[in-house]
Amino acid sequence: MAAARGRNALLPLFLFSGCAALIYEVVWYQSLALVIGSSAVSMAVVLATYMGGMGVGSLAYLRWRGRFGHPLRIYAQLELVIAVSALLVLYVLPWAGGLYTAVGGGGFRGILLRGLFCVLFLLPPTMAMGATLPAAAGWLRSTPEGVSRAGFYYSANIAGGVIGCLLAGFLLLRVYDIHTATWVGVALNVLVAGVAFMLSRLTPAAPVESAGGATAAQASAAADHVQAAARKLPAWRDPHVAAYVAIGISGACALGAQVIWTRNLALLLGGTVYTFSLILGTMLLGLGMGSSLGSIAARTVRDAGRALALCQGLAIAGLGWAAWMISDNLPYWPVNPGNAPSPWYLHQLDFLRSFLVVLPASLCWGASFPLALAAVADGRGNSSAAVARVYASNTAGAIVGALAAGLVLVAWLGTQQTQRLMMVLALLAALLLVLAPAGHAQAAARSSRAGSLAVGAIAVALFVLCLPIVHKLPGVLIGYGRWTVTWLPEPGEFLYVGEGLNSTLAVSRKRDGTLNYHNAGKVQASSHPDDMRLQRMLGHLTTLLAKDPKNVLVIGSGAGVTAGAVSVNPDVRTQTIAEIEPLVPEVVSVFFGEQNHDVINNPKVKIRIDDARHFLLTTDEKFDAITADPFDAWVKGAASLNTLEFYAEMKRHLNPGGVVTAWLPFYETTMEAIRSEIATFIEAFPHVLIFGNTTGGQGYDGVMVGSMEPFAIDVSAMHERLTSPEYARVLRSLQEVGYGSVELLLGTFAATGEQLRPWVEGAEINRDRNLRLQYLAGLGVNNYQQAGIYAEILRQGSWPDGVFTGELSMLSRLRSEVMSRR
Repeated sequence: MAAARGRNALLPLFLFSGCAALIYEVVWYQSLALVIGSSAVSMAVVLATYMGGMGVGSLAYLRWRGRFGHPLRIYAQLELVIAVSALLVLYVLPWAGGLYTAVGGGGFRGILLRGLFCVLFLLPPTMAMGATLPAAAGWLRSTPEGVSRAGFYYSANIAGGVIGCLLAGFLLLRVYDIHTATWVGVALNVLVAGVAFMLSRLTPAAPVESAGGATAAQASAAADHVQAAARKLPAWRDPHVAAYVAIGISGACALGAQVIWTRNLALLLGGTVYTFSLILGTMLLGLGMGSSLGSIAARTVRDAGRALALCQGLAIAGLGWAAWMISDNLPYWPVNPGNAPSPWYLHQLDFLRSFLVVLPASLCWGASFPLALAAVADGRGNSSAAVARVYASNTAGAIVGALAAGLVLVAWLGTQQTQRLMMVLALLAALLLVLAPAGHAQAAARSSRAGSLAVGAIAVALFVLCLPIVHKLPGVLIGYGRWTVTWLPEPGEFLYVGEGLNSTLAVSRKRDGTLNYHNAGKVQASSHPDDMRLQRMLGHLTTLLAKDPKNVLVIGSGAGVTAGAVSVNPDVRTQTIAEIEPLVPEVVSVFFGEQNHDVINNPKVKIRIDDARHFLLTTDEKFDAITADPFDAWVKGAASLNTLEFYAEMKRHLNPGGVVTAWLPFYETTMEAIRSEIATFIEAFPHVLIFGNTTGGQGYDGVMVGSMEPFAIDVSAMHERLTSPEYARVLRSLQEVGYGSVELLLGTFAATGEQLRPWVEGAEINRDRNLRLQYLAGLGVNNYQQAGIYAEILRQGSWPDGVFTGELSMLSRLRSEVMSRR
């Protein structure tokens, strides 16, 4: 009776443990991205380390299991190891990050160093995580009933993961920070460890299930018979080998699909931090549901190997369904995000849409784990060895699938062909299992090969039927993302669509000839006058306000217009563009050469393909001016370029007399997010100016300028420079967007940092530990309150005494221009 209660008590323990594990995963991804960067390479290294640690831990347990007594005592000790390791990551990572950045860099050496850094911090806790399920399985016999129960523990663990993922993304990190989130995970680990220790004192250490109606001797004899028969077969026909290979392929397909679905659904739903939590949560929910169904089947089906083969065949249909839903169905739902009464309503709808995409395939992959356990269970001893080996095989496949899809296949083949390749792999797994003999005592239950042939035929038929429905993503989805349905009447002509290592890009041309550069499912830059004005303003203010802009850093290429504005300044001798996506420079040089002054081919320009934060952290180069034009703050990870700590890093790389400029969008955000963004910038730089770009007389976006020294902008001297022959290209570049004089350019002044300080008092500072801005902005992704936001900024500002100097007549005209915009 005590043993039975103990077995049932393990279900909530695994739920709490899974919740803690996913909280840690979300926190560690966010924390490590701040150190090693958020590029596809960096995130792949983190994922490989995380998954690899769990796989190694599951196998390593097989060497530890006989040394620590009761399996539940081992399980409790592992939970404590996870808790202690999580605290070490929390408090040691920031210090160790400085050591990495001192020697880190790009290229193959940089990748190796990133891998070593991740192994150092993630290997201990993830190895312990990977060993928890095999440890608990040491309390269960290797029988259909025992492995079925292990499958339910796995399901509970995944269910906890769903809770942890959503809890971290929607509460702990949105309202609090990584410290609070980590301590919540630690508390859960300690609770689980305490209960497990107590159970270990109240229950026997030996496996507690019977052999499912057979004696241990009978089960052992049946296992010996099948193993003897298997030794006479080629290795690829060994039922155990087939099951291990199949569950590995299942893991590869599952993680490869997750990479692709996350990428493509982020286009459709908007790539906010909330979207990523929802996608991961729905994927885990499907896996957990599938694991529960598979656990039931594991103790009832006559041939677990055949059932496992059927799961792989049905996964083919699930992959086809997901691809078709994303490319041919969901983009055309009549969903206008602008009509949503609140972001929380859209989150519910996004959860539903994500769930519809991932459910069929994730059910099959979730069911595969307990069925694979049943297929390799030999009926002898406890089930820890079977659980460890199946878990390790599944994890190894997951690592290969995630790395291959994220680093090679999508950029090389595209998402369409990569998904088709995964369908091929699923078919091979199904056929391998069909051709393998039955496992252990189930061999006697197979009266003919008819059932296996039927499963093989189903898998082949599903492959033939579903392969053609995997289509390329439509250009309108890549270009307009969550707004796709509103652009269907007139999407424009798509001149280019490409899937890169980090981003999916497009270039389109509207009927009036306007060129749009699309990235992250939205127009990031264009040749429209409103956008050109801001892009040129950002570049020219950077070089005109810096004292001696010989060496300039541009963060984010985009269409290259801002970088191009920087490049035409004759004072600029060298210019570095830090761009995370390798495709971008190639694309914009072809389509936006006229607008960006052919900056990509300019001999004084260097292109660095790297996450801008990682680049600055790992270089010793100093700059006379830095301008940042990254993604919108609501895009997951982009807010790391707006933190107080990153601005401090900018200042460390800034020469005396230099300035930092940053794009400030007033649309697709909230008043709280804007106040946070400005407050953080003001906190970092003692002297701040804000300039505004308007459309139709109303606010649209703006530019923040920060300096360590007081501003003393000599308007007359700037006029003389702009009218000199050497600055002819600069003046022409400004005239093309409506800034034909110094008065018109500087007349866009809106407010100083000091004038805005009372308005932003109490606003949340965006820090590395909370990345608060991405959560605030993510709730306003469908807001278009730019007119009201800019009007509020103008109300706080006034003519800045002492900032502008020069001839009285020019100052008078400038003042009139500034005041006329209010």
